[in-house]
Formats: sequence, structure tokens, C-alpha cells
Amino acid sequence: MLRRLHPVQPDSFEFTPANLEWARAQMTKYPEGRQQSAIIPVLWRAQEQEGWLSRPAIEYCAELLGMAYIRALEVATFYFMFQLQPVGKVANIQICGTTTCMICGAEALIEVCKRKIAPTPHTLSADGKFSWEEVECLGACANAPMAQIGKDYYEDLTPETLEVLIDRMSAGEVPQPGSQTGRFASEPVVGLTSLVDAKGHSAMNASVQLATELGETLKRIDGTEVPILTKWRDSPQPEAAADDQSGRDTAPETEPRPSEGDPVDKTGVTEQEAHASSAARPVSAREPAGVRAEEADVKKD
Repeated sequence: MLRRLHPVQPDSFEFTPANLEWARAQMTKYPEGRQQSAIIPVLWRAQEQEGWLSRPAIEYCAELLGMAYIRALEVATFYFMFQLQPVGKVANIQICGTTTCMICGAEALIEVCKRKIAPTPHTLSADGKFSWEEVECLGACANAPMAQIGKDYYEDLTPETLEVLIDRMSAGEVPQPGSQTGRFASEPVVGLTSLVDAKGHSAMNASVQLATELGETLKRIDGTEVPILTKWRDSPQPEAAADDQSGRDTAPETEPRPSEGDPVDKTGVTEQEAHASSAARPVSAREPAGVRAEEADVKKD
């Protein structure tokens, strides 16, 4: 699929101080001259700050990493996780439309999105709060149909529950993620059929428990969530890369040649043109006399 930048672009982009600190910390994961390797996490941080990737944001990240604009653009347009158009300021609802979810009712969820948000994907709702898109498998097939909203999964959805979720989010609430039918995780819908006596330590699974405690399902990452740690800097750092950030190879162009400067042997063949010794080599009229006997002697030695 051909992906293009949105026709309407902001005038500029700049990381917040916290996000800039985070981005510079990510760059230290790589040897000097290899900072370009941080392009995916840095682009992702830019998207988290604004909600989508604009051309100024892509170019800003390229300059930060010392790489050509086109290289950053190639990455941004290749990966579908990067949004190249504005998304809802509350949430971009990603409906899984792959086989299991489709069989279990994903198409009905898409109809809800078309009716409550916008008739087409990647389009803002009238109030600018929501957008939606259909995505490939999100890996929660046992809890189909489902959608990713913000950072978390909402599973076991029906058209009615999805409508309620959208209304609650529009009102400023953060509904509890996970199964919307009360399932603990991905056990059978009819209930446990094995390990029926096992009891958990929480009413929610670990993922839902953490999401509920943090309450940041719909909050965009801004650098204030957790301390910025660079534990990798405590260990010895690799040597600087041979090529610098400009992409020009500064390594020596000449290769070592062990025979350089030695006189030409009596066959008249220089060390650059020496033939590999092979019994299968056809006899040539231009072959120096006695050369094969010498090769045989070398093999014996």
C-alpha cells in the first residue's frame, strides 16, 4: 500500500524537554556514529507527543540523528504503526479485522465506528475526539472480537459495548481495559474446564491490573511516566563505528595485500592475478611450461 504524508502539515515540530532528554538517552544505546539506529523509537516518541507523524516531526528526528530526511521518511512510510495523518485527540480506535475477529463480529464493530466516528478510516470525528482504522491481527484471538484503544486492549466486544466505551471516553472516562464480559484472561467462555480450584491473587489479570493502577490507557507518552534510566551506560561501551553519522564510509579503502612488493614469480603472473590451483583447470596454450608440476610439488609439501 502506498502511504503518503497528509496534505495539511503544521509549520514546525519540536520535542518537549522531557521527550528530548528521553530521545538523547536512546541514542546512547548505540556506538558513536550509529545514532541513526534509534530512528524507530525516536519517531515513535514524536508520534506519541503529537498523536501522529507530520513532515516537520520526521525532519526534526532526522536532524536530531544526523541522517538524511529521505531515510527517516522511508522508515515512517514503511511501518504502519506510524500514523501519517491526524488522529483523534482522545483516541484512535484500532479494530482487529483478521480472521478470528472477523468471524466473531469485527465487521459489526467497524459499522459502529463508521456511524459514531466517521464513514471512512483515518478520518477525524466531527468533534475531533476520535478516529478509527482496521488493523491486522493484534494477537488476542481467544478474546475476539477486540480492539486496541490507546495503550491497551479491549476484548470480547459487541457493538453495544463498543458504543458504550466510545461514549464513556468522550465524557472523559477511562474504562477498564481487558475483557468486557468479565473473563479473567483468555479462559474458555463457558468457564474453566481444568485447574478449577486454582485461585488468583487479584480480581484482574496482571495487564489489566497495571493499566488500572496507572490509569494511562488514553494518555500519550510525554516523558514524565517513569524515570529515564540508561543502565547500558554502566557497562563498557563499544568502539566508535567506522562510518560517521553523515553516512560516508571513513574506513580505509585499501585492503591489506600480503604479497605486495614481492617480485613476480617466473610464471609472469602477478600476485593480483594468480590462479587458484585446481586439477580441473583446462590446459591453456598460454600456460607457462612446468607450472602444473610446480603446483603439484607445492601440494606435496
